[in-house]
Amino acid sequence: MESTTGVMGTAGFRRAALAAAMVVAPWGIVLANTSAAWETRHGGDDGTGTGALALAAVHPGAERFGMVAGMLGCLLMVPAVIGVMQLTRYRAAKLGLIGGVWTAAGYISYFGMLSADGITLAMAARGDHPGDYAQVLDASLNTGSVIWYYLVFLTGNLIGTLLLGLALFRSRSVPVWAAAAVIGWPVLHIAGIIAASEWFEVAGAVLQAVGFAVAARCLMSRADEDAKPSGRDASHALTGP
Repeated sequence: MESTTGVMGTAGFRRAALAAAMVVAPWGIVLANTSAAWETRHGGDDGTGTGALALAAVHPGAERFGMVAGMLGCLLMVPAVIGVMQLTRYRAAKLGLIGGVWTAAGYISYFGMLSADGITLAMAARGDHPGDYAQVLDASLNTGSVIWYYLVFLTGNLIGTLLLGLALFRSRSVPVWAAAAVIGWPVLHIAGIIAASEWFEVAGAVLQAVGFAVAARCLMSRADEDAKPSGRDASHALTGP
């Protein structure tokens, strides 16, 4: 009996930890996008070294807050995605696996991208030689050793999340509207790129956060099959060796 209780307790803790990550992680991404939207509300972008330095110089607090919030969100998105994959393993296992791994890889890459903002902030704080600093930033982002993980982030964030949302829809493990909310993130992200407005991405990130929170509730409410011992194990636990 103690063995059975231990297995169920471990499974319950694992499920609760994954659900907690599913609730918290997406809001780090919301905060990161909100910081970016606030910084660019009067124009500007970080697509070039010059633009990135200008934004960091004018909004250092928002830049640093968004960097830290985003990095924490990226770290927690890995277990959060694993939690979502738990819900897709019966009716959409392959699609959930592909989408989940791709999405997780995208956020791991995003963590690396955000960490570089610390260098931009340090350059902007010095205030001297902005032209030289801008050239250094541009050169550092245009090499093959860096471009690949920008592509992983872009495809993982858009295609990976789309596949993950479709897997949730096919699995029928969450309400249809919750799966649609997850899918709304890449759709609105693309809309934001086209419209040149970060606020579309903020709205998409909020939708993703809501969808993940509903998925977390569904994960906690469903019976965890892994926590149930097999008949042989249960008999062994009750009767002893």
